[in-house]
Amino acid sequence: MRTLICGSLAYDTIMVFHDRFKNHILPDQIHILNVAFLVPDMRREYGGCAGNIAYNLKLLGGEPVIMATVGDDGDLYLQRLKKLGIGLEHVRQIPGAYTAQAFITTDLDDNQITAFHPGAMQSSHYNRVLDAKDIALGIVAPDGREGMLQHARDFHARGIPFVFDPGQGLPMFNGEELLEFLRLADYCCVNDYEAKLLAERTGKSIAELARQVRALIVTRGAQGAQLHAGDIVLDVPAAPADALVDPTGCGDAFRAGLLYGIARGFDWKKTMQLACLMGAIKIAHRGGQNHRPSRAEIAARYLAAWGETLA
Repeated sequence: MRTLICGSLAYDTIMVFHDRFKNHILPDQIHILNVAFLVPDMRREYGGCAGNIAYNLKLLGGEPVIMATVGDDGDLYLQRLKKLGIGLEHVRQIPGAYTAQAFITTDLDDNQITAFHPGAMQSSHYNRVLDAKDIALGIVAPDGREGMLQHARDFHARGIPFVFDPGQGLPMFNGEELLEFLRLADYCCVNDYEAKLLAERTGKSIAELARQVRALIVTRGAQGAQLHAGDIVLDVPAAPADALVDPTGCGDAFRAGLLYGIARGFDWKKTMQLACLMGAIKIAHRGGQNHRPSRAEIAARYLAAWGETLA
């Protein structure tokens, strides 16, 4: 089943400052802040929600097709995705733009200073879901504001079920727009903070919001995840992880498991268990796309974690 992944492709540049920001920022001088941090450690990762979700869905044996925009510097990323066998026919290159990218500096206390340049992501509305063929399921993940709205409307117009995943893009929308997303979507997936913000923006409780979709899923980090579907409230614990190394991209890995379970017709318990397992596999590796388990290894991990087989 081909799954259309609408969202961002981005480069993440992560730098480590071998000290603490607080030792170099004078509280009484914030109004004239001018600081520089020496960052001996730096790495560049492939990221963006669409890239991360598609990467994990491919690991599971799914058929992801990415709908996204990249800039003049996107060729290296596209070559990587092509080698992985991920569909790229709906990735548009925007001339004169950079691919979206985040520059993240972390100190010894794990505080972060991040600068994000949206670049080509702001042109995501030039892509149209209506142009995609043979798509049975989709997701609207964080992307350009107009693109997210258009893609949700197009999925609904085509009658293609999709997951609304506002993520860090949630603050771009007001309450009425968020309610429109929920009316159009079949499923919604947010983390616990985003769930509170979604309720605050719309003025509705989680239970009321859940009635707008087939299922509302709230991820809760180390506490696992909770699903609201009709009168059902299902709590699934976090799957055991080999190590707690880097949470970057764990939510995207979870969403890949969610999409795979929906596409395969799994019941909600199995779908949620798989989604939690994908997040646990990812968290043991740095970056969003550096874990490389085979499909057989994922199935073995599922059996070990939940005592059930993964079909």
